[in-house]
Amino acid sequence: MADKTQAGDRTEANEAQIAVHWKEEQYFQPSKAFIDQANMRDPNIRTRFGEDNFPDCFKDYADMLTWSTPYDKVLDTNNPPFWKWFTGGKLNASYNCIDRHLAQYRNKAAFIFVAEPEEDPPVVLTYQELYIRVNEMAALLRDFCGLKAGDRVTLHLPMTPDLPITMLACARLGVIHSQVFGGFSGHSCGSRIEDSGSRILISTDAYWRSGKLIDHKVNADIAVQTAEEMGQHVDKVLIWQRYPGKYSSPTPMVKGRDFFVNDVLKQYAGKYVEPVPMDSEAPLFLMYSSGTTGKPKGCQHRTGGYLAYVAGTSRYIEDIHPTDTYWCMADIGWITGHSYIVYGPLLLAATSVIYEGTPTYPDVRRPWRIAERLGVNIFHTSPTAVRALRRLGPDEPSKCNYQFKHMTTVGEPIEPSAWRWYYDEVGKGQAVIVDTWWQTENGGFLCSTVPALDAMKPGSAGPALPGIYPIIYDDDGEEVAKGSGRAGNMCIRNPWPGIMQTIWGNDQRFVDTYYKRYCKNPQSKDWRDWPYMSGDGAMQAEDGYFRILGRIDDVINVSGHRLGTKEIESACLTVPEVAEAAVVPVVDEIKGRVPDVYVALSPGDYKAEEVAARVIQACDDAIGKIARPRHVYVVPDMPKTRSGKIMRRVLGAISNGADVGDVTTLANASVVEDIRVVVRDQNAGGKPQG
Repeated sequence: MADKTQAGDRTEANEAQIAVHWKEEQYFQPSKAFIDQANMRDPNIRTRFGEDNFPDCFKDYADMLTWSTPYDKVLDTNNPPFWKWFTGGKLNASYNCIDRHLAQYRNKAAFIFVAEPEEDPPVVLTYQELYIRVNEMAALLRDFCGLKAGDRVTLHLPMTPDLPITMLACARLGVIHSQVFGGFSGHSCGSRIEDSGSRILISTDAYWRSGKLIDHKVNADIAVQTAEEMGQHVDKVLIWQRYPGKYSSPTPMVKGRDFFVNDVLKQYAGKYVEPVPMDSEAPLFLMYSSGTTGKPKGCQHRTGGYLAYVAGTSRYIEDIHPTDTYWCMADIGWITGHSYIVYGPLLLAATSVIYEGTPTYPDVRRPWRIAERLGVNIFHTSPTAVRALRRLGPDEPSKCNYQFKHMTTVGEPIEPSAWRWYYDEVGKGQAVIVDTWWQTENGGFLCSTVPALDAMKPGSAGPALPGIYPIIYDDDGEEVAKGSGRAGNMCIRNPWPGIMQTIWGNDQRFVDTYYKRYCKNPQSKDWRDWPYMSGDGAMQAEDGYFRILGRIDDVINVSGHRLGTKEIESACLTVPEVAEAAVVPVVDEIKGRVPDVYVALSPGDYKAEEVAARVIQACDDAIGKIARPRHVYVVPDMPKTRSGKIMRRVLGAISNGADVGDVTTLANASVVEDIRVVVRDQNAGGKPQG
């Protein structure tokens, strides 16, 4: 795979080829104390979930839920690859997360909210209080907004309790929620409103980030305008107030369209809304993932299978008990937050921490102070955060009196040196680590150690989860054997309950993106003929552990956030002077990958610094600061094939200081040296860049 891809136009595969030569690491064993209390200690678990027992093995997960109507079949494969899970069954997500726990856990904390300003004390939301607030919000959505099961609502909310309350209120009604990451721009939000067909937008006036109260209402206005220009009308904009009774945004409310949630909720005080029984296959939410074509993909997740899978993986892999205080530092705007801040922990009656702000504000010791104050014993974060916390405060964890039993990494591979610091310093040599691999499309973890049963190995995600049967294919569809030292395309041979149903409104794109390449027989109804292609490169060691090597397509993983290069390039091309744009991923010590932008200009007399500044602003406006380029290089021309295709591989090699390889087949090979000079001079002079 790697050699062929290197010759093509896939920058990151070149890095994957290098990563293959990482040496194998030592094993770390879970402690006896952890094993003795673990939810999953059955050494036969993978046999129980083996192919001989598939798909009925997943009854184990489904039985963690409360069904209003029992399901009659575990898996229906009649219309591949549109699998149906737990067919005939009905249930409600909100009921499963809240109502059924009240008898035993009514006055137990469901969420603990920690505001970024440290002088604000943590706010506890018990299961009883969550029940009341979700019912009141559901009544508002139903009676004030006229929403019903199957309608879509777009949320553009930050990390406050308003977000899970709104999600669960939607779920109570069977309304499909589509949460857009709060850091994304109004334009990004508007495009997702249009794609989902939402007529209600729920946002907020402001939130704290790095010591500043950010105006978020301005994004709601941009989002509505963007959606309108694309043909989707928004009837109402509901604005949560960060401080109820006080408006914290300088952006004015629009009369007749905008309403303060806090004010309208007064009409629904004490209201009870009967949870709507939803078919197991009814969509629960949309989660937009960046795509390689410039148009984001609305990953559509079902109710029954998704809830079963996050309940099972939260119990067996996260080892969550009702008595645990669990903190996932991800954002609820991403799939990790949906699965492992909201739905997973609540399904298990646990206490889940929500932190509003930046983990290093006001200083790098903040996460460890929070963990100490709240008694957090399960910690879940990204390698990006691990690297940043290590760089800024390597000795800080030892200064706080907390003790984790379990720690997770998610979103991208973690290199062995960062893993060891996480284990030795953050976990104090006692916590077990699960290094998980999965994607927005997957609903929950696919590869990880089972924490009480498997040894940990730095740099490796571990084996497949019980019930998951991976295979690595090369570009010719041949299996790459474990222990071969070769990388390939990471695929999953079987369906699982957490897998997305489809891409919203585009079944063909779903098939083409994930199944077409390695489908053995398009007419077959046997799941074995329909392997799922993840788009990630991987290799498998002799011991069966998988090492994930990053994307093999044109998606850049920035701090665990997947951003389509085509989306960023489209933003660059909104700058009038820019004739061509190419975006490549660059290795970054903290964020994992960051985008570098190369632009070629239309004829004219332009100042490179001014154009670069406009390109950066365009990326901020169209996508958000998460997509801000590391550098913007204004180059005389792009390296191109004779057919006119931009060779991003060459640009990626230049940005990463690697060998560009053979460029003699380029139509304009001499431009490579010109580009190298631009990059060298600009880096030496410091301008223009992001």
